Amino acid sequence: MAQNETVWTIVVAAGSGLRFGAAKQFEVIGGRRIVDWAVEEAAKHSVGVVVVLPAGQAIGPGQVQGGSTRSESVRRGLAAVPSDATIVCVHDAARPFASPVIFQRVISAVVDGADAAVPGVAVVDTIKQVNESEVVVATPRRETLRAVQTPQAFRASSLRRAHEQGGEGTDDAALIERIGGEVVVVEGEVVNRKITSPEDLEWAVAHANRLLAGEI
Repeated sequence: MAQNETVWTIVVAAGSGLRFGAAKQFEVIGGRRIVDWAVEEAAKHSVGVVVVLPAGQAIGPGQVQGGSTRSESVRRGLAAVPSDATIVCVHDAARPFASPVIFQRVISAVVDGADAAVPGVAVVDTIKQVNESEVVVATPRRETLRAVQTPQAFRASSLRRAHEQGGEGTDDAALIERIGGEVVVVEGEVVNRKITSPEDLEWAVAHANRLLAGEI
């Protein structure tokens, strides 16, 4: 954990899993729920973890009920983070294999002065930007693009200020961008895969079994 810093993590587990067909964060891999994998790793890098859960499931200490959107869920989690936190990480429960190195990279970047730090991996496919009619309007240069993951780390004061403005984003870094904050991208990992489909779950089960067997 960073010296002279108080790090807390919000694990966002309030999704309904519409794309998956169920709340995938509660599926079991390697004998543990996906959310438990995420929380256990986050706890190693934080003095405390707030878990944001669907309605009716936040019944334990450190648990809060989520909102109707991801940003609202994070805001509710952030309200439960003590005011003395200096760095806040936000992590998706559906990413069970975030490594210690990724947590260390994003936290270190904030310690070094960034308002926010996000892990990202290079985009290997050509990306097309389209309009509402599915007509291509631009082809961004691939080398300028990154597929962004969590955990994302934030200077706590910047994250609180960004969320005070309200608004929605597919990640919290987008809210920091809107208030003019500096967001740094650090190297992510392909294995830090988000579980969003049954195929992802099959992969996660196999990967967890290999981890537990000491094969990787």
